[in-house]
Amino acid sequence: MDRLTSMAVFVKAVDTGSFAAAAEALGLSAPMVGKHVRFLEERLGMRLLNRTTRRQSLTDFGRAYYERCRLVLAEAEAAEALAADQLGTPRGRLRVTMPALLGRYCVAPILLRLVERHPGLELDLSFSDRIADLAEDGFDLAIRTGRLEDRAGMMSRRIGQHRMLVCAAPSYLDAHGRPERIEDLTRHQAILYSRPGWVHPWLFPRDSTAIQEVTPLARLRLDDLAAIADAATAGMGLAWLPSWLVRERIAAGALVALLPEQPGYAFDNHALWLKTPHLPLKVRAAIDLLAAELPKAME
Repeated sequence: MDRLTSMAVFVKAVDTGSFAAAAEALGLSAPMVGKHVRFLEERLGMRLLNRTTRRQSLTDFGRAYYERCRLVLAEAEAAEALAADQLGTPRGRLRVTMPALLGRYCVAPILLRLVERHPGLELDLSFSDRIADLAEDGFDLAIRTGRLEDRAGMMSRRIGQHRMLVCAAPSYLDAHGRPERIEDLTRHQAILYSRPGWVHPWLFPRDSTAIQEVTPLARLRLDDLAAIADAATAGMGLAWLPSWLVRERIAAGALVALLPEQPGYAFDNHALWLKTPHLPLKVRAAIDLLAAELPKAME
């Protein structure tokens, strides 16, 4: 067996927590994952994992070996990326995770254009609002919206920002009137974005530093922005939504943008990747293209 491949399988087994999960992630069988781990143990003359029918855990030596394997694999990937860079064109598989709606509407079309330009590049996109772990889940790049948490070993670049706006259907405005000021919002029914135990307030910049938070009355609380846009279009209340999501509905007259004198709150959008001695050309090309084109996609 190839030692480097076995190291990669071992690291994936540790990161995912089981041979079965590693097998699924790598497209192998669980017995084959076990063979790779046993190959390393026999070569080293040391046990790497303690396994029972219910769980697995690293031995003390296995924990130290795991950390070394991660370094070796990172260096091997950097070496391959360096070779690809010498060819002057992005190639290989690029794995990107992104928020579902933002990805579908704004990010994916840009990355698809990148693939069209570079025949040697493969694209593997994940549309999910779950915050993925780039190392454990094997992603090259993540797209995130909003404030970032400081994390060791991570790099980031702001690639754009999108503004939020308050909107409603003409039928709702005909029946309930039009809010003219932020203070009027509390007298209207709204459709709010919520997750279990948490409702996102509507944010409005007041000056260079102050932000005003408003939580209007709401009969509807939904955890999907597209569903909120649909409900607002049906006349169920006011909505606070990204401009890129509702611009076509506004252009068609299905929704009306409100509070035109009030600046909209802006959320930053970032690209995140693991810190590495040499950033692969495929990742750098994706980041550069997103930084150049994403702001236009969000206008």
